[in-house]
Amino acid sequence: MEIEEKFRQLKQKKEGAYMPHVYYGDPSEEFSLKLIKTLAKSGADFIEFGIPFSDPIADGPTFIAACERALKGGVTPAKCIAGLKKLRKEGLETPIVVTTYYNIIYSSGVKAFMTKIKNAGAQAVIVPDLPLEESGELRAAAKRLGLDVIFQVAPTTSDERLRKILAAASGFLYVINVEGVTGARKSLLDSTVGLVRKIKKRTDIPLMAGFGISRKEHAAAVVSGGADGVVTGSAVAEIYARNLKSPEKALPEIAKFSGKMKRACVEGYRRC
Repeated sequence: MEIEEKFRQLKQKKEGAYMPHVYYGDPSEEFSLKLIKTLAKSGADFIEFGIPFSDPIADGPTFIAACERALKGGVTPAKCIAGLKKLRKEGLETPIVVTTYYNIIYSSGVKAFMTKIKNAGAQAVIVPDLPLEESGELRAAAKRLGLDVIFQVAPTTSDERLRKILAAASGFLYVINVEGVTGARKSLLDSTVGLVRKIKKRTDIPLMAGFGISRKEHAAAVVSGGADGVVTGSAVAEIYARNLKSPEKALPEIAKFSGKMKRACVEGYRRC
C-alpha cells in the first residue's frame, strides 16, 4: 500500500498514524523480523526500517548502541534489503519507510540502491544527512520508481528553507520536535505543537512528529495539536535492550506499548 493511500484511509477512520522506528539486525536478524511483525500486528500503521550505520549522526545513545550491535553481528545493507523482502514474502502489508545514511546509498549507487529497496517492498526513504540542495539525484530516482523521499524539518528550520522543503516533499513531512538527536524524553515542549501548527498552515502534506516521543500523553497531545501521526524509536529499543540475551521475551511488552501509542494517536485525532 502506498503512503498517500494509507493516510487517506486513516483520515476516513479519524485516526492518527503511528510509526515505530526499528534498526534491522539488532540484536539479530531473526529478532528484528519478529519485532517488525509484532509492531505491525499491534497498531503500527507504518514501519520505519533503519539500516544500521557506523556513524548515525542523527541518533542518540540508544540507537547508536543498536547500530553497533547490529554491525558487530554482521548485518549489512544487503542483508537489510533481503530482510525487507522476506517480510513482504511472509505477508507483511504495512507500508515501510527505509531510513539510511547517504554513504550507504552513494556506495551502492543511487539508482541501484533505490531500485533494490523498491523491489524489496519499500514505499519511501529517509536520509537524515542528505541536505535538500544535494538531493536532486535521489529525488529523480525516487520519482521514476514511485518512491517517496521523506524530508525533515526542525525548530531551527527557517521560513525560506521550509518553503523549499515543502515544494520538494512527498509522502509525509517528518517534524523533528526538539533540537538534538533521537531519544526518549519525559516531556515535550509547547513549541512542538506550535511548530506543527505553523507548518500545517502552509501545506496539506501529512505531518509525522518524532524525536523524543515515548509516552501516550506525548502522542495524544501532538496529534490533537495538528500532527497526522507520531514516530517512536528509542522507546521500543529500550524495552528489548534490557535483556539482549533473550529479546523475544520483550515482545509482549512491546506489543502493549505499540497498541497504547496507536490508541493515543486515535484519541488525539478525535480531540481535534
